[in-house]
Amino acid sequence: MSEPSIERVLGLPTSRFRFAGLFQGFLPFDPDLFAFLLDRTYLEYRPRGEAETDLSFKQLIPYVILRHGSSLFHYTRGQGGTETRLRARRSVGIGGHISAEDAGATDPYRAGMLRELAEEVHIASPFRERMFGLINDDSTPVGSVHLGVVHLLDLNEPAVQPREAGIAEAGFAPLAELLSQGDEFESWSRLAMESIVS
Repeated sequence: MSEPSIERVLGLPTSRFRFAGLFQGFLPFDPDLFAFLLDRTYLEYRPRGEAETDLSFKQLIPYVILRHGSSLFHYTRGQGGTETRLRARRSVGIGGHISAEDAGATDPYRAGMLRELAEEVHIASPFRERMFGLINDDSTPVGSVHLGVVHLLDLNEPAVQPREAGIAEAGFAPLAELLSQGDEFESWSRLAMESIVS
């Protein structure tokens, strides 16, 4: 009987992140900082089980926000989600870990981001994509071992369907309405929504 495969996820040493200028909360996208953090010299894949509790390592997480006009795609994290610490929390971010299976691509980060997006939702609309910012939230156990890279996708139509059981009660709603319910959302979503408004 073969051993089960161990998922290995992409990240960087927390010391590298600190050297770049440690911040708490949301930071608008800076191409030079992004290039610095994604320098392949410092990136590595580590077993996910170990990385989830290793404060010396920041896992890179693409966090894709889908927007149509003034409304955002939102959902509740269901039982099918792999991150048990976020279950039942609401979110506006689609994404997940960059895994070793993406390593063969010319740009592993982007390949992983597109893979995660395609696995989680079906987007039946043209869209424009732009990098929006970074999120670091060391105030929570989940946030302390992850670094969020926020992408903003502006859709021509609100045509998005979930593909996973972990994305429940999904749909589009005005940003102002979602902000008024902020206590129900995970911290990254609150930070991202507040930054979209400002």
